[in-house]
Order: sequence, then C-alpha cells, then structure tokens
Amino acid sequence: MGFPSKGSPVSLDSDASFTPNFIGSLRAPTTSGAPASASGTLVPPGQPAYSQFGQGDVRNGIPASTAPLQRPPASQQFMPGTTPTSATQSATFQSFGPPPTSTQQLTNHMAGMHIGGASTSVPSPGVLGYGPPTSVPPASGSFTSSGSGQYVPYSNQGPPPPAVPHGLPPTTLSQGVPMAQPAISGPPSALNLSHQAPGFAPPPSSSGVGASNYPPAAGVSRPPPMQGSSLPGQAATGPLTSQPNHVTSPPPQPAMTGPPLGPPMAGLQGPPPSHPSQPGYALQQNGSFGQNRGTQPNYGPAYPGPANYGSQPGPPPPPPPKRLDPDSIPSPQLNELPPQQKPRHRIDPDAIPSPIQVIEDDRNNRGSEPFITGVRGQVPPLVTTNFLVKDQGNASPRYIRCTSYNIPCTSDMAKQSQVPLAAVIKPLAVLPAEEAPPYLVDHGESGPIRCNRCKAYMCPFMQFIEGGRRFQCCFCSCVTEVPSQYFQHLDHTGRRVDYYDRPELSLGSYEFLATVDYCKNNKYPNPPAYIFMIDVSYNAIRSGLVRLICEELKTLLDYLPREGNMEESAIRVGFVTYNKVLHFYNVKSSLGQPQMMVVSDVADMFVPLLDGFLVNVNESRTVFTSLLDQIPEMFADTRETETVFAPVIQAGMEALKAAECAGKLFIFHTSLPIAEAPGKLKNRDDKKLINTDKEKTLFQPQTNFYNNLAKECVAQGCCVDLFLFPNQYLDVATLGVVPHQTGGSLYKYTFFQVETDQERFLNDLRRDVQKEVGFDAVMRVRTSTGIRATDFFGAFYMSNTTDVELAGLDCDKTITVEFKHDDKLSEESGALLQCAILYTSCAGQRRLRIHNLSLNCCTQLADLYRNCETDTLINFLAKFGKGLTCNSFLEKTTIHKKLWEGTFFLYCEYSLM
Repeated sequence: MGFPSKGSPVSLDSDASFTPNFIGSLRAPTTSGAPASASGTLVPPGQPAYSQFGQGDVRNGIPASTAPLQRPPASQQFMPGTTPTSATQSATFQSFGPPPTSTQQLTNHMAGMHIGGASTSVPSPGVLGYGPPTSVPPASGSFTSSGSGQYVPYSNQGPPPPAVPHGLPPTTLSQGVPMAQPAISGPPSALNLSHQAPGFAPPPSSSGVGASNYPPAAGVSRPPPMQGSSLPGQAATGPLTSQPNHVTSPPPQPAMTGPPLGPPMAGLQGPPPSHPSQPGYALQQNGSFGQNRGTQPNYGPAYPGPANYGSQPGPPPPPPPKRLDPDSIPSPQLNELPPQQKPRHRIDPDAIPSPIQVIEDDRNNRGSEPFITGVRGQVPPLVTTNFLVKDQGNASPRYIRCTSYNIPCTSDMAKQSQVPLAAVIKPLAVLPAEEAPPYLVDHGESGPIRCNRCKAYMCPFMQFIEGGRRFQCCFCSCVTEVPSQYFQHLDHTGRRVDYYDRPELSLGSYEFLATVDYCKNNKYPNPPAYIFMIDVSYNAIRSGLVRLICEELKTLLDYLPREGNMEESAIRVGFVTYNKVLHFYNVKSSLGQPQMMVVSDVADMFVPLLDGFLVNVNESRTVFTSLLDQIPEMFADTRETETVFAPVIQAGMEALKAAECAGKLFIFHTSLPIAEAPGKLKNRDDKKLINTDKEKTLFQPQTNFYNNLAKECVAQGCCVDLFLFPNQYLDVATLGVVPHQTGGSLYKYTFFQVETDQERFLNDLRRDVQKEVGFDAVMRVRTSTGIRATDFFGAFYMSNTTDVELAGLDCDKTITVEFKHDDKLSEESGALLQCAILYTSCAGQRRLRIHNLSLNCCTQLADLYRNCETDTLINFLAKFGKGLTCNSFLEKTTIHKKLWEGTFFLYCEYSLM
C-alpha cells in the first residue's frame, strides 16, 4: 500500500471543474447477496459492511488500499429500494450496513482517515457519488478500551444529530450548533458547492487516477507501495467534502525511512492507531483540529503504528543526506512576533551558488565592458574581476567600496538586517594604466570652493540656483554664494555650461592644489625623506641580514617613488646603524668617504649633524655606495647582542624635524629591546596564559611609552615601517604600536635565513620602498543628513572624533568607516559620502584628494541584501574583531561571542528572507 501523498488544496470554487467523470454515477447498493469488496472479494455473512467516512481532506491514519476509494458522506444514508440512475453497472461496488459495533470495525474506520492537505484521489467514472455533507459536532472524543466499539462523545456535546446513527463517528467538523441535513435518495441533478472553502483547486478529472497515482510533493520520496488485497468493507473514496475548520496543506515532508506501515488486520483490538507525527506537521488527535491537545481521558498514548501487518514491506528507501536546517537556527527577532506571524523558511543548500562559479560568472559578464559610475547605488564588479572604470560622477570602486549600496531608511531596519553599514576607503589606490589618474584642479590663491556650514568641497551633487550665483550644499542643504571668479551661467536643465570642463562638477574623484592655509605653520612643506635604520647586533650580522640589506639598497634607491613624469625622485635619503648605541653617517656629495658619528647617550637622543645626513640619491651616489660596502665589514666581529628600539625612532623623528620635512623610517630590527634605554621591554612570554582570560593581555602593549611616541611621530609626519627578524620572543604587540598609529607597515620573518627567506624579504622591501606614499595626511568623511561616521578602523591616529591623522598613507592602506543613522533617510534623495584627504605628495606638494559616492536608500530588506558587497563586509568584520582584541575591558569569551553573533545573526536574518 502506498503512503498518501500530500497534495495542494483543491479548489472547489468553479463548477466547470466538476465533470461527470469526477462526480460519477449515483448508485445504490444491491439489496441481496453478499457484499463485495473493492477488489471483488465477498464479505463473510454476518459481517456488517460499512463505508469510510467522507471528511474532505481530513483523514486520520493511512488508507488501507491502493485502489481509488469513494467515500460517501455519513449524512447520506442508504435507502433500500432505490435504483441506480446510470445504465452502466460498476464491476466493484459496496453495500452499506449498520454502523460498526466492534473496535475492529472502528479501527478500520480510523485507519482510512487522514489529516492533511486535500485528497489527491480521484474516483473513476463508475463509482458512487453523493451529495453535500452534514454539519456535526467536533469529532474529538474518547474511545473505550473494552473493545465494544461504542463511540463515547464528550459530556459537553449534545446528542448526535438525527441524520447520523448512534455509534457512527462524525465526518464533518463544526464549531457551532449541530445541524443535520435530510438524507438524499436518488441522484442529485447538480452538486451545490457554494459552501466550499475558497482557494481550492479542483482535482484532475481523468478517470482511474487514485491517490497512489499522484506524484509526491517536491522533495518527498514515496515509499514502495504495499501489495495485498483491500480489506472487506472498504468503499471507494468519493468527492471532497467541505469543512469549516479546514487544515491548510502543510509543507513538504522529508523522505520517510524504515519499512512502510502495513494495512490494519482483522481482529486487532485496542484503541485506534495513531501514527507518529511527521516533521513539519502539528501533532493532532483523531478528529481534533486547532491547537495541540494532551491525551484525552480513557484514550491511550500515541500508538507507534502496526508492525508489518499484512504483506511484507519492501526494502526501505535510502536515508536522505543530512543537511543544515535553517529552521533550527533561532532568529533574534522571531520571539517578538505573534504566534500566527512566525514564518517557516527554508534554504535549499543545492540552490546556494558556488563562490568559484560566481567569480567566473562575474569575470565573464562584467569584465569585458567598463564599469560606468554614473548610476547611483550601482553595485560594482567583484574584487576578483579585472575591469575598467569610467568615472561619471561617483568614485571608482578602487577608491571606495561599501558593505551595501542600498542603505536602510531607518535605524530600526538597519538593526533588524544585522548588516553593518560601512565603507572601505583606499584614498591613494593605484589605477591601471588604461585609467586616467585624478585630475589636479588649481583654483589659485582662493583655494577650493566649499560649503560655508559643513565645509564640504564642491562636487557633482551640489545644486546651483539663482542663475548660478549660489549653490545649495547636498550634505547640509546650506546655500552658499558662488565666488565671482567661479561664476558661470546655467543651461536650460539647471546645469552649469562648464559642467564638463571642471572635474569637480562631473567626476567622482579629483584633486585640488592646496593653498598655504592648508599647510603646517602656514608654510609649504619640503620634499619628504627616507631614513634606513639597520640593526647591526650579533644576530643580524651572523644571519647575513646586514649584508643582504646593504647590497639591495645599492640598486633599490634608484626606484624611489616620483611624481608624474619627473626624471628623478625628490625624496632624500639617510642612513643609521645601531645596537646599544646609534651611528649616524655623513654622506655629503663633497666627501670622498662617508663619516660616522656615534651617539651613546640614548636617554637623551639628538641628531649630531644636519648637513650631509639627508642627501639626494643622484648627487651622493658614490658616497653612500661606499658606505653600504663598508657597513658589513665594520661590524663583522661584533659580539653585542643587546639592542635599543625607542631611541632609534626618536633619532629619526628628530632628524626629520630638523630638516623641516615629513618622511618615513625603515627600521630593520632583530631582538627584544632589553638594553638600558627608554622603551626597554621585558620578556612576558608566559605560556600559562594561553587559553585563559588573561591571554588577551599578550595582544596589548605592555607600556604606554610607545603610544606617546607614536603620537609625537604623527605630529611630525614621521611614518615608521618595521621589519622584524626574531629568533626568540619578540613583543610585537608593543613594538607594532608605532607602525600602526603612524600609518606604517609591519613585516615579520621568524628564524630568518638568507637561503630560504631572501626572496620573500626582498620582494616586500622593494614593494615598500617603491609604492606611492602621501605624508602628513589628515582625512575626514562627510555624509548627507541622516547618517554619520561613527567608528574608524585601520592604521592611523585620531586626536578627535572626526579627523583621521596619518603620518604616512601609501597606496595599499585602507580606512574602514562605519556609519550610523541619526535621522530617517529618503528613497528619493538617497545618501551621499565625501572623503577628503589632505596630504603631502612625494614631490612636496600639498594636495586635497576628494572622493564622492552616492548610494540608494531602501525600505525592504530584500533590496538591502541584494545590493550587499561580501568582500567589504568581511573586511569590516575582520577589522572589527581586531579592534575588540585590543580592548582591555573585554574578556576573551565576550570577544568571541561578539564576532560569532555578528555573522550568525546576519545569516539568520538573511535566511528569513
């Protein structure tokens, strides 16, 4: 016998769907002879035959026959003496006798009932058809265990209606007063279905289609049908009957494992079988609807099901593969919904796209044509796709990428989505050769045009009014006068006639040449300088590191970054070596040999010389080449193992201050600074702290000395790049504070060996020396009304809540900015971002680089998730986690919980879409 499939609810609204094939001919049972079963077998004499109860789509248990069953409503009694209205006589028909008088008969009744969706069986043309059902009291009650088969209703229910004989279980459920309909004799001329529940689709009208012929629901594997004849007394199922409290069709069931249940056998005593509830269905008692009820009086516990009654079951189907069920994951806001609004959503794991396939598709679809930035809120190609950008008013995604290009209109929606609103900004990103660098705009002594209130710079989103004499700020809506030298007429669309002639009006990224007002001490800066500071202690000499560095610098200094089409770099260079003391070198071009000056008082560091320390590479090439040849030989026999670190940074900073310029320090260090000097550190490598709450202290600086030193470096514009070569414990958490806060980089090569690590180290050094860098930089992010920048992540220093200060900013550095709502946004106006960074170029020019980006706003979570950028989201979460690690007030478990919840709740909200 096959399991009944869960079909969709059948619509009974249209009369046209009920053809004679569906209704069948109304036939009366024979008046003599033994009753025949559906399969043609005779019922033993004295055995009362009965029909299954017609309850529409409500049946308890599993039907015991694979043949299509015709179920007459219980309200239609058999009238002796009636004649069939059809000339054709079905080969199989059913007689109807008195109601069941034993538990076995009642068990067979209940085994043919089913609770679920609409019945999927369709009668054949020759079976009986019946009229509308009768409304009777709720069919919930208790059964006696004596085996008498007597149906005992609840005491609060009245007597059964006159049309229903005593002992016959009701077939339709009503919550009101029971109303009986008169019995129908003879064929109905038309079947009145006006009382049917709306939204039901009619079943197929083809004849001979039984319940087992229907395809199973999606994702449900049907067990093999049971073989064997149908039980005596079973009748073919009839047309569907209406039901006031209809149970809607439940979701698809997973494939059932184990042997299928067999048909009930004659002689089975006890309470009617109740089959175990399937996943996705509410547990209900026989004839009970609505909320789940406990065990009723005199009604036994859930019956586990018959054990292989009748014919032997077929082989069980293979168990389905285990998959992650999103329903088992709680939603943060799910408990806040009313019970009737709690949704059940599933994500098919097979429908989740493959990341590799997504990357390939993006390359094929979006890599061939340029990405045009003129459309607001347009999601750019993936970072793995090689594409060209055509700037038409919004910054290139090489400069700015957002976690989502559709921002929620309200803060409540942003909290519900669990998507952090952030932007990853790379102000000095390197562009491909096919793309033009940002245009440099020079407004002369007047400087860039800005808003009088928020100080935002002129951009394509500014609105000119009053014939071009004023402009309205797109960030704060303030109206500002247009300077006379900047005035221009407007065309018929309200756009300036020089729109395409000015980069600040038509492009998303551009640069302004800053005036003296934007310079430190109202003085134009000098070209920056690079100072190479080499550790010459015993460990560095023995490993061959010093010789390797000196040999590389001979050729590397020819590739210093230069501005535009300049023939040579304007950057000056200097050299320092150190162990417990510092050695300064005079490499002035007029000298035949370099001169060394030693500073042993590291407690009060100073620069012993000014002239000749920072020199031009081409002018002093011979002198510093000689110096690089001599350094490995001068310290070849050293036995000094102790080193200093903080005085080295102080010396470089003092040298840049004396030269009145910004610059970068390249420090090559090998061991923990334990020599007596400022910034001395102790070994705190305690393995007992691992996997404890105090383990986070190992990731925090052990002293505030380097924080103060980093602050001084930022004020001077001194960036620090640190190369570490430890052979034992080295407090990177403390030594790395200065590179982190000055905008520098940190490289670590544990147990450095020239043979194995040379290539990696030289590649890092060449990249670090040659890349474009901006010095003494200050960055501010402005937003339109409704959102504001709240948190910043990256390698920088902040003296206030709005300005990001960087002693050095190279083309690889990014600043991640998180935004929060402070007002409601509008879908029409969207949201705007403007990133302005003031820096000194490699040529010594003071410049302002501006990046503008416009975003859409949405009121639907689907629009938000559809426009998310996964790479930017992961970037933000990584930096957010790093920031939590450095927080001394958070425990390790709290940090882990925050990181886990950030991704977990985001997935939960997305899975509910």
